[in-house]
Amino acid sequence: MADAATVDARYAKLEQLEPGIARVLAHNPSAFTYYGTQTYLIGMSEVAVIDPGPDLPEHIDALEKAIGGRPVAAIVCTHTHRDHSPAAKPLAERTGAPIIGCAPLALETVGPRADAAFDGDYGPDRVLADGENLAVDGEPLIAVATPGHTSNHLCFAYRGGLFSGDHVMGWSTTVVVPPDGDMAAYMRSLDKLRRRDDRVYYPAHGPAVTNPQQYVRHLVGHRMHREKQILALVAERPRIISDIVANAYPALDPRLVPAAGGSVYAHLLDLERRGLVEQQQDIWKAV
Repeated sequence: MADAATVDARYAKLEQLEPGIARVLAHNPSAFTYYGTQTYLIGMSEVAVIDPGPDLPEHIDALEKAIGGRPVAAIVCTHTHRDHSPAAKPLAERTGAPIIGCAPLALETVGPRADAAFDGDYGPDRVLADGENLAVDGEPLIAVATPGHTSNHLCFAYRGGLFSGDHVMGWSTTVVVPPDGDMAAYMRSLDKLRRRDDRVYYPAHGPAVTNPQQYVRHLVGHRMHREKQILALVAERPRIISDIVANAYPALDPRLVPAAGGSVYAHLLDLERRGLVEQQQDIWKAV
């Protein structure tokens, strides 16, 4: 990946993607956010804001300008990492819109987070369950529960598109870090999306996914390959997670090593539940 911080991205600018769907890019590039968080505005005469993003004054100003005085049906969050939901509260104060979407969740992972911390200040006015919807500009915005990256993660379907948050991204695989990240739940959620017929995914980071079902099958295959790789490594000899990462992810960007360790740990916990590996202190071995 090119260093997103050096790319001349179109920050704080409204970009129309298709009728009724536009985005504003937040200036928070990183190894985990690509060019930054993409906040989506859906609807025309009335709008909803999906993943308002980080609490950056210039980003919130750009969102208010993009809304342009139109009524805001809702400010919608896919999950509560700090690159997704903190702008919800100040934007709600400016627009009077309710905050609707995922359930609140704030916890720490084992050790410091590899990607983003949880937003402990997130407080929704309404939590959507799987299949629940709200009307935006006369069309239903439907919640699709997709736990895995986080236990509270939701995608949102609208006019044939799916706003996939961090569950599916076109530029990178998703970080799954225990205790809240769960590999088995993530795989079940991928299968759930594979069985849908959405025509395009709009992720919170990176380009749109225009071949959703094919791409989801690719992601499933990638995770299954990684699982087999981890099993083969611990079958050779008992290993600690850092040793597995060093062998499974050669020449990995050092910034991504903690995330890779978290994903390996998530795979190992899933394999342990299935009786294929066991842990003795920090050492993992095949059963």
